Amino acid sequence: QVQLVESGGGLVQAGGSLRLSCAASGRTFSSYVMGWFRQAPGKEREFVAALNRSGGNRYYADFVKGRFTISRDNAKNAVYLQMNSLKPEDTAVYYCAAKASGTYYDRRGYDSWGQGTQVTVSS
Repeated sequence: QVQLVESGGGLVQAGGSLRLSCAASGRTFSSYVMGWFRQAPGKEREFVAALNRSGGNRYYADFVKGRFTISRDNAKNAVYLQMNSLKPEDTAVYYCAAKASGTYYDRRGYDSWGQGTQVTVSS
């Protein structure tokens, strides 16, 4: 497994932007499929976006298409989530996740998780 630490959350007005970062430990970061999930109060955790090992293929939940962009820098052991045009319903704790096996378009199988970073969007 890999250790993950998220940062970059905060309070933003509707229509604003935030960039989340996730720092990963270990020398095999490029062998992991990376994803972002979120969990709003009283709701189950849901998939947001995923990226394949090279960073060339992305997969998004329908509710973030055109607004969020996932990217990674394997040299820096980091994955990012650029969030634009934020809405109040995007308010949640956002989690970075990793899996060593499986594909980026399968939402299952993540076995390493960060502690989460709070994103709050005010109306």
